[in-house]
Amino acid sequence: MKIAVVGTGHVGGALGRRWRAAGHEVVYGSRAGSGMGPGGVSVVPVGDAVTGADVVVLAVPGGAVGEVVAANAAALAGKVVIDAANRFGEPEVNSQAVIAAAAPGAGYVRAFNALGWENFADPPEGAVLFFAADPGARPVAEELITAVGLEPVFVGGAAACGTVDALLPLWFALVQHNGGNRRVALRIAP
Repeated sequence: MKIAVVGTGHVGGALGRRWRAAGHEVVYGSRAGSGMGPGGVSVVPVGDAVTGADVVVLAVPGGAVGEVVAANAAALAGKVVIDAANRFGEPEVNSQAVIAAAAPGAGYVRAFNALGWENFADPPEGAVLFFAADPGARPVAEELITAVGLEPVFVGGAAACGTVDALLPLWFALVQHNGGNRRVALRIAP
């Protein structure tokens, strides 16, 4: 798959590296311009990255998602859009409504928002990643979660974003309980 990772920080960098290692084509999109990004991958303007991609991952600060989506709405049509951003301090932590309003033809996925990036860069054995997705986007989400090294656990359609988001405060509490160790993930016991 051709994956545009919008954002070159810890989350975007960890995901991009793992997907490249799994054989996917990755390009980073940045509002800051062009150059080299995590792992020596090209960084291009967001619009250029999104236009050529099959999948777009939003790994920017939550407050920037609306601007990024609005500026690239037409290019997002028909693509799978993975919302990995958290809009802290807002009534909704996810950007599902913002993305649906700007790009109603995009397949929405809520994933990679409720664990620290350290768990994407080096996944703990047996760790799961809970996600929500539109039906047509679910297979892509499962493939990309698996490629990162986590077990995908589907919790429902895009309306189930709140369920995925509810895991975020749990993860923060577990990190605090473990002395700030961010290498904390969840596992489903048989």
